[in-house]
Amino acid sequence: MKIEEVEDEERERERERERERGGGDQGEMVVASYDTKRVLVGAGARILFYPTLLYNVFRNKIQAEFRWWDEIDQFLLLGAVPFPKDVPRLKQLGVGGVITLNESYETLVPSSLYHAHGIDHLVIPTRDYLFAPSFIDIDRAVDFIYRNSSRGQTTYVHCKAGRGRSTTIVLCYLVKYKHMSPAAALEYVRSRRPRVLLAPAQWKAVQEYSKGQRTMAVCSPSGSGDTVYITNDDLEGYQCALGDNYGKALAIIPKVTWSRPMIARLSCLFASLKVSGGIGSVPRRLPVPEARAC
Repeated sequence: MKIEEVEDEERERERERERERGGGDQGEMVVASYDTKRVLVGAGARILFYPTLLYNVFRNKIQAEFRWWDEIDQFLLLGAVPFPKDVPRLKQLGVGGVITLNESYETLVPSSLYHAHGIDHLVIPTRDYLFAPSFIDIDRAVDFIYRNSSRGQTTYVHCKAGRGRSTTIVLCYLVKYKHMSPAAALEYVRSRRPRVLLAPAQWKAVQEYSKGQRTMAVCSPSGSGDTVYITNDDLEGYQCALGDNYGKALAIIPKVTWSRPMIARLSCLFASLKVSGGIGSVPRRLPVPEARAC
């Protein structure tokens, strides 16, 4: 059994919100500013969608190195928004799944057409230019890529130009499943598709996703056994009768692995709690086993 102390996520988010607020109405101003930026960027993205799409098509026609999509690894393609005529070609390339980061107005292929060709379609609408997918959506996408690769199928990840939003997903996939650092993943992807370019929010999302993966790796079991996660809320209510020794009453033992049955493990846990300083009076109808090596 492993006992890990983890910070409550909601509490951490609340702390971040408090830091952003800095006082009374400042938090509301931050939210309003963010919403205003989303509206303005969204309006600009709609206006620029077709002109920039035509520009990309033109460059693709006249420049051989300006490819519509590029192979990142054996089962992963990164590229621009596909047209309906591209779907049969993608199928021929072994594509079994497509991840679309576009909003509805910039999506040119309906899910029904992909499904008609036996291709799964994951849609994660993400605003262009300055925004990144949420961590939940990133996890959905990278796991989608991994499931397809495990079946020997390729995944095509795209946004409008195959530069920012889709690159964010690909980098996070390389971080999680290829165990790359964000910098190494970006350098590698640029070697395969030189024109990738991330907005600051997108690069920040990749870095924070990488930090989250490292945290999960620390907290995940290394070998067989059960894991008990203890949050700060779990420790509330344990009042120690020893005054200054409060906080020593409950011992958190990181990365201790036992191979006994569960009841024996719990007995060993309670023994360690007893030895660590006591939690006040223990009812005699709940005998505590003699402390022994765990």
